[in-house]
Amino acid sequence: MRTKAALVGVLLTLSATATASPYKLVTVAEGLDFPWCVAFLPDGAMLVTELGGTMRRISPNGDVGDPIPGVPAVHRLGQGGLFDVLPHPDFAENRTVFLSYAALPAGDNTTEILRARLVDGALTDAKVIFAATPRKPTPVHYGGRMTFLPDGTLVLTTGDGFDFREAAQDLTSLMGKTVRIHIDGGVPDDNPLIDHDDALPQIYSYGHRNPQGLALAPDGTLYLHEHGARGGDEVNRVSPGANYGWPAVTHGIDYIGSLISPFQEAPGMAPPLHVWTPSIAPSGLAVYAGDRFPFWRGDLFVGALVDREVRRLDIEDGAIVAEEALFGELGRRIRDVRSHDGYLYVVEDGPDARVVRVEPVEG
Repeated sequence: MRTKAALVGVLLTLSATATASPYKLVTVAEGLDFPWCVAFLPDGAMLVTELGGTMRRISPNGDVGDPIPGVPAVHRLGQGGLFDVLPHPDFAENRTVFLSYAALPAGDNTTEILRARLVDGALTDAKVIFAATPRKPTPVHYGGRMTFLPDGTLVLTTGDGFDFREAAQDLTSLMGKTVRIHIDGGVPDDNPLIDHDDALPQIYSYGHRNPQGLALAPDGTLYLHEHGARGGDEVNRVSPGANYGWPAVTHGIDYIGSLISPFQEAPGMAPPLHVWTPSIAPSGLAVYAGDRFPFWRGDLFVGALVDREVRRLDIEDGAIVAEEALFGELGRRIRDVRSHDGYLYVVEDGPDARVVRVEPVEG
């Protein structure tokens, strides 16, 4: 009997229909307008954000509700809009959710986090608990992904604003970073740079370009992926205080063909676990931790906007050893990927988009 590791070479050429984990794609909800994120509630319902600034509840039977009142006004231009929704781990008791979004005004925008309570179908008790500084005029490279760490602190990714890539190396800027905060917006006293006089205390890691994938593995490993320029998309394992290099080191080149940096690695800068050149434009990230697809357990699933598929990254002993393209039959750009209750959920990008559940085919 061949083991998972023995099948690594085979996986590189397998089609979706011949994958070692046979699946079927089931539409859960449809008719969504540029959805960005899906999150799961204890009663079996889901919350879906739409980039234009609406959030909807999807019932357990797939009915898509009207826009939920109380969502903040967002800067919807370019890549800006409403990003993640993250329910509190104790949502059933406290009804608390967190929203990340591009905050107005247009010429002085930034990535913000709003904390609110979802009560009787509307957001209430809303409060902004974080705003990235400095603010910027560009409507691109916001980051915007969130997750909780095991200790209950909240991590958010921020982008470099495109025109301000050097800010990713500037520890007095919150652009091009991951930040870690308490749920009230306070700064944890064990953040890695809190005792550095020339660093903002919220910084958890830095040297990022535009991270739109963030996921916590069951073993506590925090994974992140980020867009490169022309090539140089990266998957990284996030360590507190680490510098991931952008723009001092990169595997990509500028959109006009010029060199961004002559270096792909440098002392003191963490190397990526995986690089895509040419770019796949990664968005959405899940660590599969369920039992319905045992062959996939522990692997990373990455949405590919450009290639209109999902990439499975096979992780063995902490290293990415193989890659498989999946779900290309959807024929759509993929905006988000989530693991929940043993299933994978895939969110299509664009108008009239769907949430799709990946289910095993019983043999």
